[in-house]
Amino acid sequence: MNHSSVVTTSSTGSKMTEVSQQPWGEVSGVGSVDLWILQSSQVQVEVLTLGAVIRSVCSRGKHGDMEDIVLGYDDLEGYVSDKRYFGAVVGRVANRIARGHFVVEGKEYQLDINNGPNALHGGLRGFSKAIWLATAVEGGVHLSLTSPDGDQGYPGEVQVSVTYTLQGETLTAEYRARSTKTTPINLTNHSYFNLAGQAAADIYDHEVSINAQSYLPVDDTSIPTGEIRAVEGSPFDLRKPVLIGSRLKEVPGPGFDHNFCLSLPGDPWMRKHAARVCHPASGRVLEVSTSQPGVQFYTANFLDGSITGKGGTRYGKHSSFCLETQNWPDAVNQTSFPDCLLRPGEEYRHITCFTFTTV
Repeated sequence: MNHSSVVTTSSTGSKMTEVSQQPWGEVSGVGSVDLWILQSSQVQVEVLTLGAVIRSVCSRGKHGDMEDIVLGYDDLEGYVSDKRYFGAVVGRVANRIARGHFVVEGKEYQLDINNGPNALHGGLRGFSKAIWLATAVEGGVHLSLTSPDGDQGYPGEVQVSVTYTLQGETLTAEYRARSTKTTPINLTNHSYFNLAGQAAADIYDHEVSINAQSYLPVDDTSIPTGEIRAVEGSPFDLRKPVLIGSRLKEVPGPGFDHNFCLSLPGDPWMRKHAARVCHPASGRVLEVSTSQPGVQFYTANFLDGSITGKGGTRYGKHSSFCLETQNWPDAVNQTSFPDCLLRPGEEYRHITCFTFTTV
């Protein structure tokens, strides 16, 4: 394997982030895929050009041991056939659109239905299955994609990019997009984390807190009802740390798969603290901050042991969690939700930071 390396210094000057890349296989009829490696003194992150996937995050526990804390696959074929969006950037619209139907500027659009009666995560071949164009940037990698007009049923040609940069213990994802026609857009990363290590059986011994006063109740197909409900006095009150295992017993249905409201419609664009997850046994902590108005907290309710992941691990129910920073689900159909439309001449821009530390 030819292996090229670009060493870049992060802006702190003293802490170096090394960036390298190597070929990682071919997707027949689509193209070749590269693996990019971002290495700081504390954390190593691997990124694939397929789906802008975060393939691994290796971070140190309180006893100094490095573990890969992101679920995924050992080889490219795993990611090509994956239906659970492991590590991927999903779009053009993350999360669910009711009945795959919406109206923009008086015109009706019908998307493919791929999740019960609804459209999920950009369609049958969304951004998670595309090969992105990668270039090195200071401390990271810039990935870009052109989504043609009509792609998966969406209007307008969209130029989209995600830039991953690693500085010390913080991985930053910056999303940008422009469109030739008005289109809904909602980009997120769908990494599944287990802070004990990706092979650990479950997340019951993790503690979570989410900085949200309200959440969105959903119908039986996981579409928000339109109500913005206060978390106060409910199992969805995660403002103070709670043990995931015991709280899951109180949540109706198979687990958490809900949008927590980090800001409200009309609030100004700003990055704010969203969530913190701690695994006391290893001491690992993940903190998430974002400019997005919501975060989907998902406890891997639909993993069932049928997927064989890294090192032959079978990923089961509640084996991991996702913190998908996002606009609120089905916002294109719910006028009281934050606006998800990107108009010609505007730029979509959001930022999410994942910080990996120990207690």
